[in-house]
Amino acid sequence: METLTKHRCHGGTQGYYSHASEVIGLPMRLSVYLPPQAEIKRVPALIYLAGLTCNEETFMIKSGAQRVAAELGLALVAPDTSPRGASADGVEDDWDLGTGASFYLDATRQPWARHYRMASYIVEELPLLLAAQFPVDIGSLGLFGHSMGGHGALTLGLKNPSLFRSLSAFSPICAPTVVPWGQKAFAAYLGEDESAWRLHDACEIVRAQRAPYPATILVDQGLTDVFLHEQLRPDLLEAACAATTQPLILRRHAEYDHGYYFVSTFIADHLHHHARVLKRG
Repeated sequence: METLTKHRCHGGTQGYYSHASEVIGLPMRLSVYLPPQAEIKRVPALIYLAGLTCNEETFMIKSGAQRVAAELGLALVAPDTSPRGASADGVEDDWDLGTGASFYLDATRQPWARHYRMASYIVEELPLLLAAQFPVDIGSLGLFGHSMGGHGALTLGLKNPSLFRSLSAFSPICAPTVVPWGQKAFAAYLGEDESAWRLHDACEIVRAQRAPYPATILVDQGLTDVFLHEQLRPDLLEAACAATTQPLILRRHAEYDHGYYFVSTFIADHLHHHARVLKRG
């Protein structure tokens, strides 16, 4: 693990790191905020998955989450949004595919399959890395994200409720199998078999597993979000959860858009949502 930079922040430490990932097969970057409480004990941690074109710095710089995390004693972890430096044709051609656009799945179609294994990285490698390198309690992990990262949080959280005890999302891509962003990414990463796509669609996971996530999921959505009706479709997630008794709090906010002004406005609510779950035991 290489430390790139460290900064004192709200009594804790904001750090940026790089490490050789065995799962990805390339160096991966991540940011970690450790609250003051981490100086004397292991603390619960929230893993945040950022959206299209973002990286490991985006959330830490723009969300303003560290102040509340320091008050609640929560570590914040933000991995990069994709491998960097993968020698695959097309990796840099489009802003919504390839670099910065992993969709947090394990690709099965070449040339992506060699390095684009973000689901295994988030679920398998990252928690062990955190436990080995930082004073983090991986028995108390929460997962959240924004946009593409909201999709990743929902799908990985729904499939791994024993690992991620709390779950939330901002403006998530809720039904990627039926929207352009998801269809483009899934065709590239997984091929044309749409049955494979459904394994990475939060609505399909909820319907197939009948309320797979026992804790309540919190989702916030801005109503002036330009991507709302074509790309995000929280109405479909709401319907799937209602049909299967999956607990969901979906909050719609007039006049808020897709960006980090929206995220920063409601970030405290999300951190308190996670803290209530993670600190019960």
